This record gives sequence, C-alpha cells and structure tokens, in this order.
Amino acid sequence: MAINIVAQNKKARHDYEILEKFEAGIVLSGAEVKALRAKRANLADAFCRFIKGELYLMNAHIAHLETANKYFTPDTRAPRKLLLHKKELEKLYVKVHKDGLTIVPLMIYFNERNYAKVSIAIAKGKKLHDKRADLKARTLDREAKAAMKNRSY
Repeated sequence: MAINIVAQNKKARHDYEILEKFEAGIVLSGAEVKALRAKRANLADAFCRFIKGELYLMNAHIAHLETANKYFTPDTRAPRKLLLHKKELEKLYVKVHKDGLTIVPLMIYFNERNYAKVSIAIAKGKKLHDKRADLKARTLDREAKAAMKNRSY
C-alpha cells in the first residue's frame, strides 16, 4: 500500500489547524500527468474554492514538460477540478460557507492503482501565538526524545 508523493504543502500544517482530511481525484491532461510523474509540481500557494457547486484546486503549479507538445503550452496555474462524492462536497460546502473554515491541499500523490490524488483538509487558521506554542511543544518533544535516547543505564 505504498503511495508515491509528488508534492507536499508543508506550510499548510504550520499555518492551519487540520480538522478533517479527504482524498480527492483530480482532472488532468496527459502532459500534466507526465509532469506529476516527473515530480514537477508545487503546492506552496495553492488553495481550494467552490465554483458553481464544484470544488477546484486553484494556484497549484504543475510545470510544462519539454518533452510534451511544444506548440501547446497549457497554463501552469490553471484551476483544476477535484473529484469528490456529492455528500463529501455538500459537507465541505457547509463547513466553508457556514462555519467559516478553509479547504487547503496537503499533498498530491499517486495511489496504489497509479491514480493521481490530492489530499485536502478542512482547516482553521492559526493565530501567531498558536504557531509559537506548537513550535515550542515540538522543540520540547524533540529535546525529550534526544535525552531519552542518550541516557545511560
């Protein structure tokens, strides 16, 4: 059950408190799939938005390969439709519009069946003091593990 991770959004875990995760399919062209297999993607400034009742991945950069068609170069930051079940879409829509939460992409990967998938999450933005508290807790945890590892019997 190994997955092949293409791109991760490391900043999302720093800026947001992850509440619930979902797995979504993504609509891509053939050249975009080849670019993903070559790990030519970036989720740094990506976000998800509802457009006419459908969820789209916005501002995700999937580079154009030089080996693909030279005369047709698609937009590298084009909106890409995410594929979810209707009930999941309704749940996400309610969380975003009623509760004021955000949908952030966490990573793009290929699953066991070699389908491109996007891991998205419902998230709540962190305040500056929350970020500092998380950083402090991680540092203390890391130091405690190091102390346990180095202690002598």
